Amino acid sequence: MSAYQSDEEQVEALKKWWKENGKAAVAGVVLGLGGIVGWQAWTQHQTSIAEQTSAQYQQLSMAINTGNIESAAKQAELLISKQSKSAYAQFAALSMARQHLEQGDAAAAQDQLSWVMGSSSEPAIKQIARLRLARIKLSEGDVAGAAKLASEASKDAFAGEFAQLQGDIALANNDKETARKLYQEALDNKVGDAELVQMKLDDLAVAAIN
Repeated sequence: MSAYQSDEEQVEALKKWWKENGKAAVAGVVLGLGGIVGWQAWTQHQTSIAEQTSAQYQQLSMAINTGNIESAAKQAELLISKQSKSAYAQFAALSMARQHLEQGDAAAAQDQLSWVMGSSSEPAIKQIARLRLARIKLSEGDVAGAAKLASEASKDAFAGEFAQLQGDIALANNDKETARKLYQEALDNKVGDAELVQMKLDDLAVAAIN
């Protein structure tokens, strides 16, 4: 007997299979197609949102560059309220924190930076917010608050920046020896503004001689 069925047998077998499994097969195909269509619709929707969010952030940046802070603040508020989990919203808050600080409103700047720390899931963005918030606290005389923030920072690519900050905190506490060690640590960790840190080290060395 042939291993292959005759045409009639294949047709009968197909009819039997369809009777037993046809409805489920159709449902599976429909669900599969629905899943594909649903996924495509979802990705298109997400792409549209991302494009809108990007455009809003660009408008915010342009407003800041042209000095239209009121418009920038409105764009930032819109981004933060509608897309709070997006990196654009968090960068908007970082940008507005800087504007608030330049306008002399340290409290508003700290609020924005605290929001970024609490809302961002990106370690780098959280570190930037932490660093800036600690610097503001130190400049405002809240040495303990700055020290707490710095002590809780992760040891990562920002290690040099936080070492410099901790050196500044030590200096504010008149602990020059600790400050010197921390500034050297900042240099060893490739701090961004190495020239400034070296100047601080040199000033400490001159002070020690005098």
